[in-house]
Parts: sequence; C-alpha cells; structure tokens
Amino acid sequence: MVAVFTNVFTTAFRIIQVVLEAFLALGWLILNGAKAAMGGGIATFATSAGAQRRVFAILRAFVPNFTLNKVLMKAYDNTGTAVVSRRVDVLDVLNRNDDFEVVYGTRMRKLTEGENFFLGMQPGWDYTRDTSAMRLAARMDDVSNIVLPRATERASDIVKASGGKIDIVPALTLEVPWDMTATYFGAGGERNAMQEWTTDLFWYLFEDLPADPELDAKAMKYAGELRDYLDGLIKDRKANPTDAEDILNRCLALQSADTPGMSDLGIRNNMLGILIGAIPTISKACCLALDELLNRPDALATAHKAALAGDDALLAMHIWEALRFNPHNPVIYRRATRDAIVGRSTLRQRTIKKGQIVFAGTASAQFDRYDIPTPNQFRTDRPFEDYIIWGYGMHNCFGAAINAAVIPAILKPLLAQKNLRRAAGAAGQIDGGGTPHPQHFHVEFDT
Repeated sequence: MVAVFTNVFTTAFRIIQVVLEAFLALGWLILNGAKAAMGGGIATFATSAGAQRRVFAILRAFVPNFTLNKVLMKAYDNTGTAVVSRRVDVLDVLNRNDDFEVVYGTRMRKLTEGENFFLGMQPGWDYTRDTSAMRLAARMDDVSNIVLPRATERASDIVKASGGKIDIVPALTLEVPWDMTATYFGAGGERNAMQEWTTDLFWYLFEDLPADPELDAKAMKYAGELRDYLDGLIKDRKANPTDAEDILNRCLALQSADTPGMSDLGIRNNMLGILIGAIPTISKACCLALDELLNRPDALATAHKAALAGDDALLAMHIWEALRFNPHNPVIYRRATRDAIVGRSTLRQRTIKKGQIVFAGTASAQFDRYDIPTPNQFRTDRPFEDYIIWGYGMHNCFGAAINAAVIPAILKPLLAQKNLRRAAGAAGQIDGGGTPHPQHFHVEFDT
C-alpha cells in the first residue's frame, strides 16, 4: 500500500513539474521571441536549439503526439505530418521499421543514378548484404588502431600551429574528417571539392524540407562529380594496387572473394554514402558542442581540466551533454507505411495515418522528465543510453563509433588551451553562410 501511494505521489509530482516547465517555456518563448522580432532575427531565433527545446517542453506537457493533414516536408512524398515528442514514443517509432519506414531512398537513388544506399533501405536482403560487407571493410578495431591516433595527431598539430587564433571550421573541424576520408577511407579526393560535395549532399538528403530547386540542381551536379571521381578512383586502384590499410582496398579484396554487394558499382555507391555521412556530421557536431560549452563557463572550465588531465572519458561526456542541449539533428524523419498507433492505451494515443511523415523528436526525447533525471541540468554523469545523438535502432549512424572517437579528439587540443574564448563580434559566432552547416567559427586562446 505504501509503494502504491509513493508511486501515485511521484507521478503526480512529475506531472506538475512537466506542466510548470511548459509554462516557463512559454514565457521564455514570448519574451525572447519578442526581442528577436524587434531585432529582425525572428527566423534565427525560431530555429535555435533553445527555442526548439522550449517548444518541445510545451508539446510534451499538453500535446505530446499530434497529427496534421498539412504537408510540411516537401522533399519526400507524404500525405501529412505527425510529431512525436515523448521519449518512449520516439524510441517506439524508430524501432518499428515495418510501420515507420526511412524515406531517403528516392533521393539516394538520384545521387547514385539508380541504386539505393543502405541508410535509405528497409530491413531485408539488400540492407543486410550491404551493411555486413561494409562492416567487414570498416572494422571496429580500426577506430582505436588507425582512425583515432591519426585524428589526435592532426588536431593537435593544427591547434599548435594556429598561434592562438583559429577559424575552426576550415582549419580543424572539416580538415580532420577530410583527412580521415583520404587516409582511412582511401577516397579523399581534392580537399575543398570533397568537403563541398559531401556537405551539400548531406543537406540535400537530410535537411532540405522545402525541396529547394536550386539545391536540387547543385546536388545533381555535385553527385555527378562525386560519382565520376569514385568511378575513376576504383578503376585506378585496380590498375595500380597499393598495400594501404584503407576501406577501398578492403572492398576490392572482398570483391576478389566474390562477396555479394562488392561490384564496382556497389563499392562506389557505398563509398558515396559513407563519405556524405562522415565529413559534415563530424564538423557540425564539433562546432555545436564547442558553441554550447562556450556558453557555459562552468562546463567549459571542467572540460578544460579534463582535457589537461587526459581524462578522455570525462571530456567526451562534456561533449555529449553539450550536444544534448545543442543537437545537430533535433528530429529524425520516418513515414507511416500503414495506419499505426503510437502511445497505445494512454491519454496521448494517436493514430498516424498511412503516408504521413513522422517527426520523431530526438531532441525532445533527451529532455523528457519522465525518463531523464534533472533534464535541464548540464550533467556529465549520465548513462550514454540517455543520449540519441547518432540515431537509434536499425538505422543508428554507420559511423557512430568513429564519431564517438574523432569528435572528442578534434576538440581536446582546443579545450586544453588557456582562456579559450570566442573571437570578438560576429566572427565568434557560428556562421552557416546561408546553409544548415557551419562555414566559419573563430575562437581564440592564450598562447
């Protein structure tokens, strides 16, 4: 009886907390939205992580799951929109592959001129074939043996040579992952071209909600150039073999062993997909994490101590917590393959109609007070399972292990510097240059 009373009291108290949190969020949005509107920055404000976090807090309290007949996502075919904000429902949607499918396949086929890439596939033979073959080529111990040592060395050298002033995007956060594609993937190409190809193609696949025709034209051009580069690279590597321990050589070895999915075309398409996912993801996550830490002097100070002490685990937890507050992907898209219920047998139960796009609020799920203790506190002792940084379920990011190693390695030498700070004025803020991806971000430190 005591246990029942305790559970009822705890649940009631949590509901009160969630509702109060929603009202505080509403007040924050009204006050800061008005300030942004008067300053002409309402669009920037509306898409900021802080504003999105408050909107999700209101949704979780009052309308955690809802559907609209209106089509908001123009890039992929759909009949309407649904938003899911409670953690349990977000994870449920991302786990139910038969009910909620990935949508990216149509655009991936445009990029490859025919075949899909496994990130856009539903469960089945093609998905199993391609992911299994690529995991034979990109081995788990490569992260600690090849990728991490190289990233650590490059990042340290870059920061050391900067003289205390650095635009981290071109000099560091794009440079290190590009170097990884050149030395570990075996497919780096010309540095600036590869960075531009992969960043705009990532934008086209995952962030182009309005289906911008100008971006579509640019993506088709860049996809053709990237295909031509990879086709030529594969042909040249077969004609002039090397003994490099890179993914391309391993793919060609698997081809020689008649491994399914490892034709020249299969290798090209899989390489194209992992290249698109690697450079822009790592760069953006680095910038957003550092941006958040610079906004939090106490967290920046403890991250600095962890970097100096070589406490890589604690340093990484600072970065993951920073990305919880400032995520690079606040939602993941899925499309209902049939009428499907979420939140079954609860007050938040909703039926998502066949064809509707579901915005699964991963950013919201990481702040859901029902499942995440003290969600609004910046804490570095959370279990990693609380985070949804690289996706979830079958389509968790293929490069998640690489990201988990390389992002802290890139930021560690910066965070170890004395008096790390933003450059003065606009230069010290992330500049996307009209894109969803950082182009410039100037910081300084005492040498």
